[in-house]
Amino acid sequence: ISPNKGIIDGSGHFWWGVIQYVIIRGNRPQLFWIHNSTNILIENLLLKNPPKWTFYGQDVANLEIRHTDIDAHRNPDVHWHDLYELTAFNTDGFDVSGKNIWIHDCNIWNDDDCIAVKQQDSRSIHSSCSENMLFERINASGVGLTIGSVGPSDAHSCVRNITFRNCTMYNTFKGIYLKSRPGNVGETGEITDILYENIQIYNASQWSIWIGPQQAAFKDACSLLWPTIPEARCPIPSGITWNNIVLRNITINDPQISPGVIIGNSSNPMQNILFDNVHVNNPGFRPWGNQYYACYDVEGTATGNTQPPPPCFKRPLI
Repeated sequence: ISPNKGIIDGSGHFWWGVIQYVIIRGNRPQLFWIHNSTNILIENLLLKNPPKWTFYGQDVANLEIRHTDIDAHRNPDVHWHDLYELTAFNTDGFDVSGKNIWIHDCNIWNDDDCIAVKQQDSRSIHSSCSENMLFERINASGVGLTIGSVGPSDAHSCVRNITFRNCTMYNTFKGIYLKSRPGNVGETGEITDILYENIQIYNASQWSIWIGPQQAAFKDACSLLWPTIPEARCPIPSGITWNNIVLRNITINDPQISPGVIIGNSSNPMQNILFDNVHVNNPGFRPWGNQYYACYDVEGTATGNTQPPPPCFKRPLI
């Protein structure tokens, strides 16, 4: 984190922690929020100690963020996500929705999604889909480089044409994270044309790769205790269509648990999921053992030096 930046400090320490969360819950301010705006440049800032989300560019067009860092440490001397750090609840990093967004050359330490692409739909102002976004040259540690959560709607929720590339994640909690959430019968949505490329993940304490339903505490979500507790459930929403998700040149080093989860809905399986040179060094054994991934209701392909391959993926004939 560079000291040579303008600083916006949200004094998050007054808002964080289990007791404060029980008392205040979601009634906490976001540090920096832009809505219904175009042609925006944000640069050379340090955004620190957000009470809740750090930055939200909601329904925007033509946004660039560069050389801007996020720091939501509870203890500045700790460089991993222990239980104390994780009680800086909901401190998302850069959350965005809209079109034509470029975020680059940034450092992020937080305890929720590092970057989260939120959905748009036909009721949105600047685009009916969150689309045409590039995130690159980012060092991040938190709950992932994230798509979502995306939930179906009667106006067709959409995230499309998103690229994360040339990013590094040290001692992160989650790594690559794509998540859907449940909706009502008849509602629809899509997560389409997503690329993660040239990503390095080191010592992830939870899932290095998660492609599936959002883990959360609300009704019908995939339980935060799944699969640790046998009684925990992980229902898969049917209203989101997944298509053309590519992970290419991903290196995962020393994950503390099994590499990941790729799970679709049996009535609307994921389509065209490609792992190309996704290599895991020294994968953790629990909970999936020598299967390494939970993987089902996915039409997936493993190519190149993808090791270990997800068990439900096919290998092309050479």
